[in-house]
Amino acid sequence: MWTASQWTDYEVIDTSRGEKLERWGNYLLVRPDPQVIWDTPRRHRGWKKPNAHYHRSSKGGGEWEFFDLPAQWSIRYRELTFWLKPFAFKHTGLFPEQAVNWDWFSAKIRQANRPVKVLNLFAYTGGATLAAAAAGAQVTHLDASKGMVSWAKENAAASGLSDAPIRWLVDDCMKFVEREIRRGNHYDGIIMDPPSYGRGPKGEIWKIEDSIHPFIRECAKLLSDQPLFFLVNSYTTGLAPAVLTYLIATELKDRGGHVEAQEIGLPVRESGLVLPCGASGRWEA
Repeated sequence: MWTASQWTDYEVIDTSRGEKLERWGNYLLVRPDPQVIWDTPRRHRGWKKPNAHYHRSSKGGGEWEFFDLPAQWSIRYRELTFWLKPFAFKHTGLFPEQAVNWDWFSAKIRQANRPVKVLNLFAYTGGATLAAAAAGAQVTHLDASKGMVSWAKENAAASGLSDAPIRWLVDDCMKFVEREIRRGNHYDGIIMDPPSYGRGPKGEIWKIEDSIHPFIRECAKLLSDQPLFFLVNSYTTGLAPAVLTYLIATELKDRGGHVEAQEIGLPVRESGLVLPCGASGRWEA
C-alpha cells in the first residue's frame, strides 16, 4: 500500500464503529468511513469532544453536527496551503491520502530538468494541480464544477501560486480530451480522479464502469513523445488495483515504461494500522 505519511497538519487519530477521528490542523472531526467495520474501544478524548461530527443517515446522505468549528480554515502540506470547509456528503474539500501521489509525480517533474506540461482531469479543489505547479510544471486544471474550480484558485492564491502557469477550465472532461486530440495538443503527465458517477456542466452523464476504459484510451493519445507519468485514481468499490493495472497497461503498452497499482492509505495513530482510502494506478516512463 502507498501511504501518505508525511503530513503534519493532518492525521487519522483513531478508527472504530464505522467512523474515523481526524485532526485537520487544530480541529477534530468525526466522519463515517465504510472501511471501518471493526468495533474497538474509543479511548481518545476526541471521540467525545470533536469540533464537528458528520452523522450518516440510514436513508442515505447525512448531516453535520457542529460544536466549535469555523466556516472555513486552512492546513498546509509542505509548501502548499489548502482552504477547508465542511460541505455535503461529509467532505472537507481535500483528500489527504492523495499526498502520496503528489510526492511521486512532483519528484518526477523536478527530475525531468525540462519544461513539463501536465493535464489534471476531474481536478476538484486542486491538490494535484498545485503540487505539480509547485514542482515547476505548466498545468491545465479541468473540472465540470465551476465552484470547485473557484475553490482551487483560492487554494492556489493561499499557496503563493496565483501567478503560476495554471490554465483553469470548467468543462466536460471527455469532450475536452476529444477537442485536445483534434487540436494536436500533448502533455507530459496526465492525472485523473474520475467519480463513480457524475454529470458534466451540460448534463453529460459519467458512469465509471462504462466510461473509464474508453476515457483512458483517449487520454493516452494526449501523451507527448517524452511522457513522464500517467496517474489514475479511484474511490469506486470494485475497481481494484489489478483492474487499474490492466486498464492502463492495455492502453500504454506501446509506450514501454512500467505500470503499478496499489491501494493508497493513511496511517492511524492509535492503532498503528493503515486505513485504506481507494486505489491508484501509475504508469511511468
